[in-house]
Amino acid sequence: MVSEAVKDWPAKKVRQSFLDYFAQRGHTIVPSSSLVPGNDPTLLFTNAGMVQFKDVFLGIGSRPYTRAADSQKCMRVAGKHNDLDDVGRDDTHHTFFEMLGNWSFGDYYKREAITWAWDLLTRVWGLPKDRLWATCFEDELGEIERDDEAAEIWYEQPGFPADHVLFFGREENFWEMAETGPCGPDSEIHLDLGEERCNRRHEPGHVCQVNGDCSRFLELWNLVFIQYNRVDAHTLEPLPAKHVDTGMGLERIVSVLQGVDSNYKTDLFTPMMDRIQQLAGHSAAERESMLTPYRVIADHSRAAAFLIADGVVPGNTSRNYVCRMVIRRASRFGTQLGFSEPFLAEIAKVVIDTYGDVYPELERNREAILSTITDEEQRFHHTLEAGMAQLESRLARLEDEGRDSLPGEEAFELYATYGLPLEITRDIAREHGLQVDERGFHQAMEAHRVASGAGRALGAAEGEGAEVYRRLLARLKEGEQLPQGRVEHDPYHGLEVEGPLLAIVRRGQEIEQAQPGEEVALVLPRSCFYVEAGGQVSDQGTVVSAAEPRWEVDIVDVSEPVEGLIVHHGVVRQGNPKVGDTAIAAVNASRRWDIMRNHTATHLLQAALRAVLGTHVRQAGSLVAPDRLRFDFTHRQALSEREIQRVEDFVNQAILANYELQAQIKPLREAVSEGATALFGESYGEKVRTIAIGGPERISYELCGGTHVPNTGLIGAFMIVSESSAAAGIRRIEAVTGREAARRARRYRDQLKSLAAELNVPLEEVPARVQALLQEREALAHQVHELQVELGRQTFASLQPGQVEGVAVMTGVIPAVDIEALRQFTDQFRAQYRSGVIVLGAVHNGRPLLVAAVTEDLVARGLNAVDLVRTVARQVGGGGGGKATLAQAGGKDPAKLEQALGAVVPWVREHLRPVA
Repeated sequence: MVSEAVKDWPAKKVRQSFLDYFAQRGHTIVPSSSLVPGNDPTLLFTNAGMVQFKDVFLGIGSRPYTRAADSQKCMRVAGKHNDLDDVGRDDTHHTFFEMLGNWSFGDYYKREAITWAWDLLTRVWGLPKDRLWATCFEDELGEIERDDEAAEIWYEQPGFPADHVLFFGREENFWEMAETGPCGPDSEIHLDLGEERCNRRHEPGHVCQVNGDCSRFLELWNLVFIQYNRVDAHTLEPLPAKHVDTGMGLERIVSVLQGVDSNYKTDLFTPMMDRIQQLAGHSAAERESMLTPYRVIADHSRAAAFLIADGVVPGNTSRNYVCRMVIRRASRFGTQLGFSEPFLAEIAKVVIDTYGDVYPELERNREAILSTITDEEQRFHHTLEAGMAQLESRLARLEDEGRDSLPGEEAFELYATYGLPLEITRDIAREHGLQVDERGFHQAMEAHRVASGAGRALGAAEGEGAEVYRRLLARLKEGEQLPQGRVEHDPYHGLEVEGPLLAIVRRGQEIEQAQPGEEVALVLPRSCFYVEAGGQVSDQGTVVSAAEPRWEVDIVDVSEPVEGLIVHHGVVRQGNPKVGDTAIAAVNASRRWDIMRNHTATHLLQAALRAVLGTHVRQAGSLVAPDRLRFDFTHRQALSEREIQRVEDFVNQAILANYELQAQIKPLREAVSEGATALFGESYGEKVRTIAIGGPERISYELCGGTHVPNTGLIGAFMIVSESSAAAGIRRIEAVTGREAARRARRYRDQLKSLAAELNVPLEEVPARVQALLQEREALAHQVHELQVELGRQTFASLQPGQVEGVAVMTGVIPAVDIEALRQFTDQFRAQYRSGVIVLGAVHNGRPLLVAAVTEDLVARGLNAVDLVRTVARQVGGGGGGKATLAQAGGKDPAKLEQALGAVVPWVREHLRPVA
């Protein structure tokens, strides 16, 4: 279908030829953004190339270029873009994939986009012109004009068949970002793969067609023309600037150019598929007969490697759940190939080798990728057998009952208890011809999240309330009140600025003057306040009048609702701020210094953790506040006291070294190539700010837009307050610095002095004295326990059994003993009485305890210790369990213990069967 020369091109050359083509046409080649969308809570993952430019299309952001192209990492495993269900079943669907794209932001439009797409496909890549088709938009509702402009441009392309333009409606050829906002028609390019590629050609009456229901026509490229703003369901307004957004799956175009009938037969996947075959020891025929597990393992290993490289680790919710799910699903399919031990890291190595030169984050995080995948496989294997047995049992029950769907609550229980993700449960259920109530599963998961305090899932739509600020910014620009077209924002040099009060916003409306007590948002032409980002909280401070009449606003927060507009949120404390007044905006200096100390210490903490624990440590979230810092990082186990001490010492030694911090602005690619660490979940522009600590050797080098102390010595001191688990595979450290560290040290010293006075020993002897007291307390506790046991033994010895139809039945309350002592007494009873029943109770630490025992011969006569102890325990507000001969229980109401034991004899009389 294509020339032999192109057919020999590896995928790397195809990807690069796309980027080179558009670079030659004035496009800035931008790096792929992270799979975790920066500052976008509406998306689980980056699922299209346009995600990193979403702010531009929404009108709240801009770029220093008007043309761009890239190859974007994408994941489609959630929401309306969810390809997981098809992965493994066919040759084209994937969880992770690469999307080639080119963009115009108010620059070129339909003519250039179509002309260049045709030229690249036919001249550069050599696709046959007579096999390419284009679709254009025609509204089936007749409300939006037909895109004849795009069709006419297609007709003009050299060699384009005039009858290969087709019109389709809204579902196929009209693109919308959301229910409102930017939208427009699109033109899709399809390739006729030939009649032999039709998977329905033997069905009578079937007709192959573009956008049909067979596999003959392959959609290659979508050219989106963003020209409208949707106001509501029936209203479109022309945008002042028109944009182009295109997307083409790399895997699909490579399969076409390499002349294969499956994405998995391209060199993007064959190295992984070959490694699976090698590990499994399969022949070519065996591999062909097991394509589904091969494809799932290859796809999911690739997805897991890229996710972990971008900071996502296996966990129970959100993105972490997806990472866990793809690893466990791949591992489960591995069992179908005979793998009984972890093996996916071997496939991930091939992923890193195949993609590492294009996506260097894979190579940089090789150790973390391989160890995380193996650890997750091992965890899964520990529970897989039990989970599979439970699932098979439940599915068999459904089949016996004639039901066809596993309840969602049961599917969630399998996940919560045995670690079986919904997707694995669904796969196995389908193998039995059954379904899973997925909606019920997600409802159960959400209920669990809320009950456990995790809150609800991903949040509100982007851009809410931004419209008033978009209009305000446009008005200020038009009135030339912002000479640079934006608020001059510099949080790095100085803590005070002066300028006219340009606007006051109250409850979403602009006002001319504010009253005391009102909550307002203020805009000035300049600001030195830091806006929350990268984990660092916003500055606080004041905005006051520079002249009479006096007024003052306490600033409690700062935001940038649209790019270029800094808004100061606060409460009017006195006077009447008025638009046009000259104002002084001042940051709370002591609070800022506290924040800067904590932020610089956070950088040192990450360096310390990597030095002490290993280079697998990466940031997984942070908070930089004035009173503390919190740092989440990837690590599999709790830190020992020795490790915590080493980390703390590392940071404090760096503070004492009084390293100078060096902040520089440089190209993103240059900074990353130099080894600068990026923050998890943050988005970066073409130019980035870097913070280097430690001179030429750099003990820390990070991309960071936050504020920092000029020298580490100004941090003062660093103290770790706690180390705990934040999630599976994620640890959390909380620490303090500077003034807060001094306050804590003073408090600890005062407490120690007070303790020394109470113990009547010098400060340095407090630990030894406390240890001696603990040993003395332990000895006394042992004596008390021995006395209680002896008292219990005497009480037990005084008990006499009653008779129920010749069977000995003993009950009694043994004072102040634990459950172990009660079990010992029941053992003595059974040793003394060859046939009998005993139920003993005790109150331990304020709670009632019960132990019941039944001799073996009476079990055959219908008595069961579990049933007996549960009957008694219900009366004290509890429950229990155990074996037929020995069971125990706990309760809540010790006052009813004597009364509860009174139920034993009637129960035995009721349940004891006659001797056979």
